[in-house]
Amino acid sequence: MLEPQERERFEACVLPHLDAAFNLARWLLRDKQNAEDVTQEAMLRAYRFFGNFRAGDARAWLLQIVRNCCYTWLQKNRPAEDLAELEEESIPSSGLSPEAQALAIHDRERVMRALDSLPSKVREILVLRELEGCSYKEISAITSRPIGTVMSGLARARQQLRDALSEQPQKEPRRAL
Repeated sequence: MLEPQERERFEACVLPHLDAAFNLARWLLRDKQNAEDVTQEAMLRAYRFFGNFRAGDARAWLLQIVRNCCYTWLQKNRPAEDLAELEEESIPSSGLSPEAQALAIHDRERVMRALDSLPSKVREILVLRELEGCSYKEISAITSRPIGTVMSGLARARQQLRDALSEQPQKEPRRAL
């Protein structure tokens, strides 16, 4: 159990990164419920070992714990890989026309399917950089890879995503009315 002062430091340093932790878990596990469970387990581990964390990047530290928990969970369970469902709150509400909203949703679904089709190591690096905005240094710390490997891996990951997107049809054929 943490001392009250350490608990406050945990809440200030780690809790702001809870959404990023869940997002990484969701993309690695491809299942919202499992991601919630693993994120909770990772947060418990982070809390338990926070006394050993002195300084540095709390987000990178937490995401490394989440990543490790995800891979441990995958090794034990290896669930069937389903496509992530489009969540209702992710639908744009920026005043776009229904047609523009439909196109935006279609494009988002294409990107999600393409990202989901990539191997987990490739998907992981893209999620950390493009969705979570992690620096190369943070990704290096999270994945325990040298920065040069992260940079080249990210370039390959982006190319694989481009290839996956180019393989998918961009639009469904229009139907005559």
